[in-house]
Amino acid sequence: MSQETGLWSVRRPRETLGGISLNSAIPQPASAMKRSNSTSGPGGAGFTSGHARSMSGSRHSLALGRPSQPIFSRSSSGTNLADMGMSSVKRSSFNNNPGSMLKTFAPSGVPSRNSESERRSSIYRARPSNGGPMSHQSFFQQAPQAAGVPRDPRPLRDRSFQARIGQELLDYLSQHNFEMEMKHTLSHNIIKSPTQKDFNYMFQWLYHRIDPSYKFQKNIDQEVPPILKQLRYPYEKSITKSQIAAVGGQNWYTFLGLLHWMMQLAQMLDGYACNRYDEASLESGVDVSGDHIIFDFLSTAYKDWLAMDDDAGDDDAERVLAPHVAGMAQAFERSNSKYLSELEMLEAENARLVKEIEDLEKSTPDPRVLDNHFKIMEEDKVKFEEYNALAQSRSDKYETRIQVLQEELDKLMQELKEADDERRSLQKAVDDQGIGMQDIDRMTSERERLQKGIESATQRLEEGKKRVAEKEMEASRKLDELERLVDKYNTLAYQINLIPRSAVNAKGADYELAVTVNESDFTGSIMKGSYSGGSGSERLLADPVTGYQPAHILNLDLRGQVKNNFLTLRRAISERRTEAMDVMMKDHDLLDGIKEAIEDKRNEVEALEHRVRAAEEEYEKTKEVTTTQKLASDAQIEKMEKELAKMRAQLTESVQLMEQREMNTNIEYEQLTLRANALREELHTEIERMLNDVIKFKVHIQKQLDDYQEFVSDEMVKELGSDETRDDTLDEEM
Repeated sequence: MSQETGLWSVRRPRETLGGISLNSAIPQPASAMKRSNSTSGPGGAGFTSGHARSMSGSRHSLALGRPSQPIFSRSSSGTNLADMGMSSVKRSSFNNNPGSMLKTFAPSGVPSRNSESERRSSIYRARPSNGGPMSHQSFFQQAPQAAGVPRDPRPLRDRSFQARIGQELLDYLSQHNFEMEMKHTLSHNIIKSPTQKDFNYMFQWLYHRIDPSYKFQKNIDQEVPPILKQLRYPYEKSITKSQIAAVGGQNWYTFLGLLHWMMQLAQMLDGYACNRYDEASLESGVDVSGDHIIFDFLSTAYKDWLAMDDDAGDDDAERVLAPHVAGMAQAFERSNSKYLSELEMLEAENARLVKEIEDLEKSTPDPRVLDNHFKIMEEDKVKFEEYNALAQSRSDKYETRIQVLQEELDKLMQELKEADDERRSLQKAVDDQGIGMQDIDRMTSERERLQKGIESATQRLEEGKKRVAEKEMEASRKLDELERLVDKYNTLAYQINLIPRSAVNAKGADYELAVTVNESDFTGSIMKGSYSGGSGSERLLADPVTGYQPAHILNLDLRGQVKNNFLTLRRAISERRTEAMDVMMKDHDLLDGIKEAIEDKRNEVEALEHRVRAAEEEYEKTKEVTTTQKLASDAQIEKMEKELAKMRAQLTESVQLMEQREMNTNIEYEQLTLRANALREELHTEIERMLNDVIKFKVHIQKQLDDYQEFVSDEMVKELGSDETRDDTLDEEM
């Protein structure tokens, strides 16, 4: 055991919960992270230099790690009763591995009676249920977090939500005596405008509800991040140290949500400790009553065993543990009595059902014949269903056809009736007029002739309508083209400052051109078959019977006044263009003069470039001279380095003197090391004695558990043997 002296104490009081089992998903307290449980050396018993506690300060149990609690998603509590019974009493064998982690079953809240028990720390361990051998997961296990900063789905910015969770937090604090424990009074306005001190006290108090043994030793902005990471707070990445140092600002809703989450976690841990989730386990088919009994036995028995003197013998330990063993046996008997009564009820129900099955087997015919009849009936049923579906589809189709034919028949009967009425009325009119058959034949031939004339006139009318429609389409295209030309004219006029009236070239005249036809949608009157009778003017017509004259389509007289004005404007623009050309020629002459001046300047630049090349040659010569000077400087530097080496030799002599002093110091250090080793050996002897006591207790517990396992196994074998005998008897009777 290698450990630096002066960093640990045999009588150091318990500070933390110690190392928590790694197979449990319960959030590990931050206090456990401050202890270093790493081992080193062949024996695995060494500690790091930063460890501030000895092995005697944390007395561990030899019990091995147990699997974590099951998540409530299993459909059965075991494969059968035998597996359930065996798994409830099965314990891991003793593994005397010096490098294994040693744990205890006592809760952290066990009060100490003396200084020796005061340094014995306890560790919460995950407990297996009696649900048989099956895979387990932690009840507190969470899904893996996504990469990046997760987004909090709670509406923390909502004032009503803040008020609700704040009131729940205040109620929880008041119910559990926050002000008396922390000696700090909370105001009613703390939810809206808290102080940094209020947050510090609330956070420390809530975390002590989760880990009572943790001690806050640093600033709150340094304590909170590792604690949140250890508690697996889902949104700890969104909280920075600067925000923690000033919680009363705009980020208060974030810390209010954090405190509410810690309150819910503390409530859940309290409920878990008070067995409030046993009903959920029972609903999932898992009975954890046996686990509670065993854990209560181990915690109470271990508490009394820790209170014993270190020099107590095995007889005293058995006498102290005997009441606890008897209490555990009575608790198992009370727990098993419920299952025994339920088993008796199930056996009676099973006997009744077996009798009913026998009666039914005697009263019913051969099942094979019934199966054959049933198969035949099933096949017939399928065939009849197919035939019924086909007949139903045909019936629906025929009903639809009958309905359509009936409607057509009704129409024909109505037409026939109307034709008969018309024939009778015509016959009566003919009889009243005294017209004979010859007159009727003559009128019929005349009617046929007139009908042919109407058809030829109708054909000519259709041809005329077609030609008119073509003319209307052509007129519409011309009108659209005219509108495009008018738009182009107005655009060009705007560009040359003729539009609007206040433009420079307009001189107060209006040159904006517009089409003055109607704006209603065009529908040819001939295409309609008749005029609308003045209901609305057509676009190509000034009135229902008259079109537009060419002079009426545009609002300006283009050939008259507008053309003369444009010619005048053209002459003025031509004059201005001539003047501009003269100015441009003058500018060209000026440009030629500028080009000649630029050419002169270019010649001057070439002369300057020649001077630059001469300067570069001068630079090269100067560079060579500088290089020569640099070589001389290097020689000077080498000379100075030799002098420096001579000074270093003198320094070496001084170093030898210092090494001699170091040797004297090492001799003194070795003497101190020998004294430390002697003290370490003394402490090792004390630790070995304590480990022997622990091993004795472990062996005693293992022996008791083996005896109880044999007892339970015998009882289960007897019960299963009686069940097999009863089953064999029933088989023989059947």
